[in-house]
Amino acid sequence: MLGGGKALCALAASLLLGLPGLSRALPTHDSIHHAPARDAAADDPVQRFAHGVLESNDHRGRPFVVVDKKQARMVLYAGDGRVLGAAPVLLGLQPGDHAVRGVGSKPLSAIRPEERTTPAGRFDTEPGRNTAGELVVWMDYAEGLALHRLRPAPARERRAQRLASASPADNRISLGCVVVDADFYVSVVQPVLGRQRGVVYVLPETRTLEAVFGHEVVAGLAQD
Repeated sequence: MLGGGKALCALAASLLLGLPGLSRALPTHDSIHHAPARDAAADDPVQRFAHGVLESNDHRGRPFVVVDKKQARMVLYAGDGRVLGAAPVLLGLQPGDHAVRGVGSKPLSAIRPEERTTPAGRFDTEPGRNTAGELVVWMDYAEGLALHRLRPAPARERRAQRLASASPADNRISLGCVVVDADFYVSVVQPVLGRQRGVVYVLPETRTLEAVFGHEVVAGLAQD
């Protein structure tokens, strides 16, 4: 997210980029590379949702990400449904599926804890940079919502440790952006969504899939 008025993702704009890669007990982009979404287990909500996206062609053949807030993880898919990578993510401090309108125009000091949500929904993405020149994948430019790499932050936030934690509850710390390990961003996200438009689907944690995405995508979900 932008600095100044849209500063949500520029927490450390003046600091150096890059932290050592950390991973939880999730498949890496190497271990699940090219796995077909259509053949995934029906009890995996991310894979089931990806199946619905493919069946409905809601992504219009573009690469897409499915973010599972309940498990604090994301999976990146090629336009044809191949799994390109999966990783834990950091999410907004406050649980909830709503977007706090206007939060992207506030200075960091004015953003209240209850406003730090990662909204559920469908986001058309585009590659870009924040005001510090850092590469990001914009989800909602006007509101400063992005998918980006882990950056240095105040030690008390323990962001690297949170990404490495086995508990999804530990991953609620960001201002709303979806944050991944720096190595994963550079090696998996940037070569795909950093070079072309895509779609990010953030699954709800309090609302229903139908309420967030509508019937067309949900109708394409794999049946139990």
